[in-house]
Amino acid sequence: MTSISDVRTCPFDAEFDPLSADYLDDPYPFLNAVRERGPIFYSPTLDMWVLTRHDDIEEVFKNPSIFSAKIQQQPVFDLAPETKKILAEGFDTTAVMSDCDPPMHTRIRALNMKGFSARRIAALEPKVRAKTVELIEGLEPGPVDMVASLTYPLPAYVVSTLIGFPEEDADMIKAWCSNRIEFSWGKPSAEEQATVANNMVEYWRYCQEFVRYRKKNPTDDFTSYLLSVHAENPDSISEYEIANVTFGLSFAGHETTTSLAGSTLRRLLTQRSLWDDIRADPSLIGDAVEEMLRYDSAVIAWRRRTTRPVTVSGVDIPEGATVLLLLGAANRDPDVFDDPDVIDIRRPNAKSHLSFGKGVHFCLGAALARVEGRVILEELTRRAPAMTLLPQSYAFQRNLSFRGPKELWVQWPSAD
Repeated sequence: MTSISDVRTCPFDAEFDPLSADYLDDPYPFLNAVRERGPIFYSPTLDMWVLTRHDDIEEVFKNPSIFSAKIQQQPVFDLAPETKKILAEGFDTTAVMSDCDPPMHTRIRALNMKGFSARRIAALEPKVRAKTVELIEGLEPGPVDMVASLTYPLPAYVVSTLIGFPEEDADMIKAWCSNRIEFSWGKPSAEEQATVANNMVEYWRYCQEFVRYRKKNPTDDFTSYLLSVHAENPDSISEYEIANVTFGLSFAGHETTTSLAGSTLRRLLTQRSLWDDIRADPSLIGDAVEEMLRYDSAVIAWRRRTTRPVTVSGVDIPEGATVLLLLGAANRDPDVFDDPDVIDIRRPNAKSHLSFGKGVHFCLGAALARVEGRVILEELTRRAPAMTLLPQSYAFQRNLSFRGPKELWVQWPSAD
């Protein structure tokens, strides 16, 4: 715990509670308010220095030597003793991706970027489209939850296809990965923690076994690619590290895209004129996805830890401090975006958002997420232009970092 004596020029904000019901329902009034009060404040409840403005957060992302990413995947709140025991006995993963610093991160990321090449993403797009069409064609007229029917199963299928997981294992993997968001970035009960921890152990074992299987049975997938690199030079990446990449990628490449797609549909159908615009001019769809990444990001906060004392916007932050980066506030910073609380699918600088991060940790799956978001809108506006949003209340997972509706109910039109 950071000593209060370490807090010198930083104001306190004891009212900031990103797990409150009001914040989870709509965080943006709170995010705008704290940004307007100042660029940075200390939250004694979270024991975190909270950054609110675009330029400051961008600089943090660009300086991994000062702001370490090692904390990113660690649970925000302390785990129960039983949960720690479960993980200690069967979950021996090592940080290799979003929670890893250079130079190890540099080595692993260089290999991963080749695996996420433009060629591989382009080759995946027909599969993304075919699966999207398959899921859409399976819908019946009447009330439909688009999360359960489309925006969850599609990214799950895509990331499993990229990695090379057998399609018949999809339901099992889905069960193992459930509730991971609240486990790491929320405050679940001890019983809920234990359930998720046991699932994480099972899934980690599955990933290790899958890598061993794929080594003997290679195909044209991401895991086989990494194994081919290992075969040529075992020092470049180990089989253990490949299993770690597989474990982390399957989660990171799925939940965020589900949230992006769900939030995008919600916003466009709520403001019907926007839906009509992209129906009339499909060339706007890519821009609409970019604006949704800015306006209602799937990732509204991220974490770093200082490696030495540092001053940000005139505020002294001590070494070893946890820094919470409010991406949702940065993406609506009026110093960067004109009329930031307005959805503008023709916004010229929408891509200046920070939803994919910046610098060495820029999201590996950004191009793929954009493809999935675009394809979903292209196929829905073409095949179900009369789809309408039903009156409903929205529920969100109770956590600091990720945001997207758990359900999204629409009236699916008849074929007539």
